[in-house]
Amino acid sequence: MNVIEAKDYQDMSRKAANIISAQIIMKPNCVLGLATGSTPLGTYNQLIDWYNKGDLDFSEVSSVNLDEYIGLSHDNHQSYYYFMQHNLFEHINIQPHNTYIPNGMDADILHACNAHNQVIHRLGGIDLQLLGLGLNGHIGFNEPGASFEKETHCVALSQSTIEANSRFFAQKSDVPTHAYTMGIKSIMQAKKIVIIVNGAAKADIVAKAFWGPVTPQIPASILQMHPDVTLVADKAALLASPYHKNKNT
Repeated sequence: MNVIEAKDYQDMSRKAANIISAQIIMKPNCVLGLATGSTPLGTYNQLIDWYNKGDLDFSEVSSVNLDEYIGLSHDNHQSYYYFMQHNLFEHINIQPHNTYIPNGMDADILHACNAHNQVIHRLGGIDLQLLGLGLNGHIGFNEPGASFEKETHCVALSQSTIEANSRFFAQKSDVPTHAYTMGIKSIMQAKKIVIIVNGAAKADIVAKAFWGPVTPQIPASILQMHPDVTLVADKAALLASPYHKNKNT
């Protein structure tokens, strides 16, 4: 695992965007696995800025999103479809038919999951997967459990995840309790993985996920087994890790 230490959130975002932009430049028709939430916003803003300056071209890029809440329509401001449109897709020249997000309005769980899996397989897999890290160690919406889930599946969100996401909703009762998410197998099959983490609140889980035992109780810990993972984290997020301790001894 490669660790890139950033000074702060802005620096983390720029460093992550550098890796993504290099992927696009090296392979213009690459497949990007994309994440949502507050953490990747700075990375997306940096990519938009470089696109506006003429440094990046997304016209041949395909994107596959990690997850989507079940029951939220595309025009719901808290859906991940809406998030991606307003925070990235509308600001770059990616082709709408090349963007894929799980269908949260498909009540047929098997159909919705199979459809997303088929997209990934048809595209030939993901070249670079961008991830965030949940406070309980989840990646995508793969919550702590007894085993590592494989491909796209329906998941009941943990209470800690619902609590963390409630800040985006008018009231906690509005937060969806279930989501479709790419599984661990799908994530691990990506050729390259970039995981971005910031803030002291994540320091403990960063240390456990990347320097502790590999266990489904901390889903992100499986990334230790991937051959090409880059952790881009600010100083605060690395404070509890052996990386920080070794660097300062």
